Amino acid sequence: MRILLIEDDCEAASYILNGLAKLGHFGEHVADGREGLILATTGKYDALVIDRMLPGLEGLAVLKTLRGAGVQTPALLLTARASVPDRVAGLDAGGDDYLTKPFEFSELLARLAALTRRPPLAARDSILTVADLEMDLVERRVTRGSKKIDLLPREFKLLRYLMQNAERVVTRTMVLEQVWEFHFDPRSKIIETHVSRLRAKIDKGAERQLIHTIRGYGYVIRAHS
Repeated sequence: MRILLIEDDCEAASYILNGLAKLGHFGEHVADGREGLILATTGKYDALVIDRMLPGLEGLAVLKTLRGAGVQTPALLLTARASVPDRVAGLDAGGDDYLTKPFEFSELLARLAALTRRPPLAARDSILTVADLEMDLVERRVTRGSKKIDLLPREFKLLRYLMQNAERVVTRTMVLEQVWEFHFDPRSKIIETHVSRLRAKIDKGAERQLIHTIRGYGYVIRAHS
């Protein structure tokens, strides 16, 4: 694996780089967020490891900028913050996984291996359609009819999951596990909030509603009412 490590803690960076080198992996390290952003846009890495707190440009800003530029290199966030809101913020910014400090190198390696095993978008069906709604996974573009729809990273991921399961009802638990990739307090309103925002962007002003709530169970996107 070729890993770009953006981490300003020299001790933590040395720990990670030494572990990668011992196993034959290539690790390149920068301590500044802006420098890391420039290197990450080259596309020569299999995965990114990004610390949340960085000089120059903090980790979430690095991720948001990369995703906005269409860079889809898998990214693992490192942070000392373990709260659910902090994890949500990291994943919403475009992170693929999240690891809380301190951690064992074996867990970091396992998470990186899982991220790099995911097939590239080019190897999957790159266009999803439901009625007149279209999602281009490669270009990260969503349109309904002739209208372009701008989505935040988490909204895009939620819509992608719904479209990949079109005509099939998905439960709240399924959405939490597949879109956020970890468990929340079941009392959390995070799904309802995101679905409401997504529905406002997808269905508002349209003749036909595509996103439906199945009360007490979950959600479905379908071409018919």
